[in-house]
Amino acid sequence: MAHLNERRNFLKSSVALGAALGVQSVAGAKNPDSHSSQEYYEWRAYKTVSREKKAAVSHYLEKALIPALGRMGIDRIGVFTHKHDPNDHTLYMLIPYKSLDDFAGVNPELADDKAYQAQAADYFSVPFRKPIFTRIESKLHKAVTGMPVLKLPPQSAQKEPRILELRVYQGDTEEKTALKIEQFNQGEIFVMQDVGLNPVFYGELLIGDDGPNMMYMTSASSEEVSQACWAKFKVHPEWTRLRNIVKYKGTVSSKTKDILVPTQYSQI
Repeated sequence: MAHLNERRNFLKSSVALGAALGVQSVAGAKNPDSHSSQEYYEWRAYKTVSREKKAAVSHYLEKALIPALGRMGIDRIGVFTHKHDPNDHTLYMLIPYKSLDDFAGVNPELADDKAYQAQAADYFSVPFRKPIFTRIESKLHKAVTGMPVLKLPPQSAQKEPRILELRVYQGDTEEKTALKIEQFNQGEIFVMQDVGLNPVFYGELLIGDDGPNMMYMTSASSEEVSQACWAKFKVHPEWTRLRNIVKYKGTVSSKTKDILVPTQYSQI
């Protein structure tokens, strides 16, 4: 079958295959150089309390922060809102970094960027203890070896309608989450690609307040299309094989799902 030949090619390309299981091996600690191409993902949540303040933060992101990050060579930046909760005034931001040095260098470069400082002047000039956001929550992930680089949805280039489905899988222990990541690397990513779920990224949590977990995002032109793809996923023969492997059972103790939509200026 053609899809099995594609799976073999996919598995050959994964540097994670054949490695002995362990939290360190999934994180790349046993041989750091072998995973040097894996990106890092910062997931930010700008919490605001009103449409007006949300709009002010959005203006700052569009006109000041994203252009400044672009001057640093950082692209494929996503900004999203919840699709089904009009009372949620949070803006979600995904920033991919090629390295931890890039991540650590952002704030110093912003401080030296005169164009950024000018565009962000209103954002910075808010009255004392009256910021336009309540807090910024931030988490850092490392891309898994099965998909080391973020891939844009096919609709992004032409700004066509699309939804992004964000899922977080929590494990009872670091080992359980490592096993779930291994399952993705061993073929679950391929199955999602094969059924048209259009994965955007998969990330292992490095820093955050709800670990251990992994986060990933898929994309579709609509929720109906996404649901049809998930129906195909559930009966895919390769997923049937993977889910029946004993060591992968019980690796996800809790999961969340959010349907997001991109802002007009989102690059994802």
